[in-house]
Amino acid sequence: MRLLSDKISARISSKRRSRLAGPAVILLGLLLTGGLYAMFAPANGAASTANSDDVAKGRALFLVSCASCHGKNAEGIVTRRGHNHGPSLVGVGAAAVDFQVSTGRMPMAQPGVQALRKTPVFNSTEIRQLGAYVASLGPGPAVPSSSETDINGMSADEISRGGEFFRTNCTACHNFQGHGGAMPEGKFAPKIYEDTPRQIFEAMITGPQQMPVFADSVLSPQDKREIVGYIKAINSEPGYGGFSLGSLGPVSEGLFAWIVGIGVLVLAAIWIAAHTARSKKKVEADA
Repeated sequence: MRLLSDKISARISSKRRSRLAGPAVILLGLLLTGGLYAMFAPANGAASTANSDDVAKGRALFLVSCASCHGKNAEGIVTRRGHNHGPSLVGVGAAAVDFQVSTGRMPMAQPGVQALRKTPVFNSTEIRQLGAYVASLGPGPAVPSSSETDINGMSADEISRGGEFFRTNCTACHNFQGHGGAMPEGKFAPKIYEDTPRQIFEAMITGPQQMPVFADSVLSPQDKREIVGYIKAINSEPGYGGFSLGSLGPVSEGLFAWIVGIGVLVLAAIWIAAHTARSKKKVEADA
């Protein structure tokens, strides 16, 4: 019996010394880790629940207006030089479609550094159908519900908390009043006070263009709702006089002070000096 046990131990030891033992253990560990993550990780997006009629109509609209840039199956198109002519839309979700199309950024009138806001091309029904088709391609953020974007009746505490979140996460690009600002490579953070509450919420969960995505682990849906409430609250306040200078903060204010303020002082000093010289000449002539 002991001899049999020694043979089995020797066989196991020889297998451990095999060249394939190390890669096999690593592969097993990766499979185990991936399986556990898939079981316990939170979902990244919601699966499509749209009816087949909306999906079919959305695909028809997509083929006419979007496929030239994003491909017939929304797989994206890469140019010969390796640039991204139109990114893949698989997994972006209905929320991304609703934001881009309802703000008129898509379809783009012409290629550029950044898609600009303009009058929407599609109506609300067509936007819903386009979103249904894109959502059917892969799970992604869904269009937020009315309860998530309803800011009516928000308390002062909620708006105050929204201001804290906004100043911490948003002002670096959009400035303190949400009027936007310049960014590298010819891009810019757009003004956001013109957007609807739903569009602002969608921007936070989809990260359009250079904007980061604020997942629920970073900002909860309630946090996002409070940010929306704060943005709408500060931009509904009346102006109390003076020049806003675009509400861009110390940059525009300092530029105004240097060019206009100091410029006026310089002109005044030149005028005073010139008139003083004329007065002295006149006195000398009279004498």
